[in-house]
Amino acid sequence: MDTRDVRRTSDDSLAGALRMALGALFLMTGVMKLAVPMLSEAFSAQLVAGGIPLIGIMRWLVPLVEIGAGLALLVGAFTRIVALVIIFVMSIASYVHVVADDPEVFPLQPQEPVVPLAVIVMAVYLVWRGGGSGSVDLRDVPRGA
Repeated sequence: MDTRDVRRTSDDSLAGALRMALGALFLMTGVMKLAVPMLSEAFSAQLVAGGIPLIGIMRWLVPLVEIGAGLALLVGAFTRIVALVIIFVMSIASYVHVVADDPEVFPLQPQEPVVPLAVIVMAVYLVWRGGGSGSVDLRDVPRGA
């Protein structure tokens, strides 16, 4: 398998819309975790509540991964690989939502893992279909999902 297989996609409008929505979501959440003190503190509290190791590193690494994933999704490059990364990150986020017993560590979303699970469903579609309409993958790689 080479990168052409991973990047192959079709002109799928739903995949393109999901990719753009997730790209915007991840770009915004990554930036907000770094730039908005209240959200940065809440994210740190989520890491503590979930017992996530290496909090000092993860506090910076996760938002940077989210920003990179968001940018990659917005342009539609290597969508399947990025979607797998998102599934991994959102699986951990789902776990944190379940084990955290303080609703105040989730200031902008419900304590239940509604958002992470919805994102996982959308990312699974992108793993299956690729970047879809408007993606760099569609332009640069022979078509066919």
